[in-house]
Amino acid sequence: MSRGWLAAAAAVLATAMSGPIEERWDASVGVNGVEVPFQFEIVTKDGAPVASFFNGDRRITSTASRPRDGGVVLTFAQYGATLDLTIEPGKLTGEYRRGVRAVYPFKATPAAPRAAASAVPASAGPSIAGTWIVPAKSSKGETAWRFIARQDAGVVTASILRVDGDTGTLTGAFRDGRYVLSHFDGARPLVVEVTPQPDGSLTLRQNGKTEITAVREEDARAAAIGAPTDPTLHTSVSDSSEAFRFSFPDLSGRVVSNTDAQFAGRVVLVNVSGSWCPNCHDEAPFLAALYDKYHRRGLEIVTLSFEDRDQLADPVRLRAFIQTYGLKHTFLLAGEPDQLNEKVPQGVNLNAFPTTFILGRDGRVRAVHTGFPGPGSGPFYLQAQRELSEQIEWLLGERTRTAQ
Repeated sequence: MSRGWLAAAAAVLATAMSGPIEERWDASVGVNGVEVPFQFEIVTKDGAPVASFFNGDRRITSTASRPRDGGVVLTFAQYGATLDLTIEPGKLTGEYRRGVRAVYPFKATPAAPRAAASAVPASAGPSIAGTWIVPAKSSKGETAWRFIARQDAGVVTASILRVDGDTGTLTGAFRDGRYVLSHFDGARPLVVEVTPQPDGSLTLRQNGKTEITAVREEDARAAAIGAPTDPTLHTSVSDSSEAFRFSFPDLSGRVVSNTDAQFAGRVVLVNVSGSWCPNCHDEAPFLAALYDKYHRRGLEIVTLSFEDRDQLADPVRLRAFIQTYGLKHTFLLAGEPDQLNEKVPQGVNLNAFPTTFILGRDGRVRAVHTGFPGPGSGPFYLQAQRELSEQIEWLLGERTRTAQ
């Protein structure tokens, strides 16, 4: 691809924006007839357009681009996705295709300048900050989820937290008697209309259809809904006295097993994941940090990655996932997502991506943590990191305590 073509595409894009290319866009994707709005950004780097979705403060950035007549195609390899944009003065239109999983119509217009946006503050609605309980009937047996909201003046950030993870960081403001919160980071598009009710509850309307009632966690009515599933109790193993077994090929084709020397006498996190899984993307930066902090002290991390069939044959998405988050630990190709229980037969009630089995130095499972909340879940995101770190610290120090 010639640099001249890339520069031409960037110039067309800059003209469409009617201003500097470093700019935010007000974008939306269509989901079953509902428009999900979100912020989107395009900048130029080395003469080529680079685009970003957002999950709160986190960026999900394109990995490549190529021009076409009247537009540009942006690749997000870490999601196996492409955004095919047609560029016209003052607007972008196109199609976001996430492999074989989803196709969404896309459109965007340049966002209002920041100064102008701040000059018209959002209406200050009633406070919805805090933790709320909502009823749920999920395939994982859940009876309740959490709705977690934070409020800064007229802006609300929130998330719906399930046992496997959350919806991503929903953001929005108060308009016409309700908060309109939305999110799209390249996966899990969602718009939630939150309407405060006279009795102190909230009505949550998701993607223009499903309505659920939320009550504050401390409200007596929450007890009738039930408690959200504890992620440390959801999944277990059939026999905790046995070593946890795995044996799968790595990305080079070499078979790696739990009996290999690299795991002997070490604390091991066996992480069930998939590069298609949004909550696994939420977890990846934390795993990278754990490995960097504890590897020299005796920690190993092994991800059993369950991928779509085409990705098992050529794991380009998984390789991009690893590169995006700077992951240095072992990755194994375990099978397709629907083979989870077949490939990990020791797991009991194993039905969520991600799930992490925490093994002591003797190879036995000492704890299991289901799912992983993202930053949008606020205190629960911090709690998950703290609990996992404390378990690792304890297990790393177990041999020393025994010797004493």
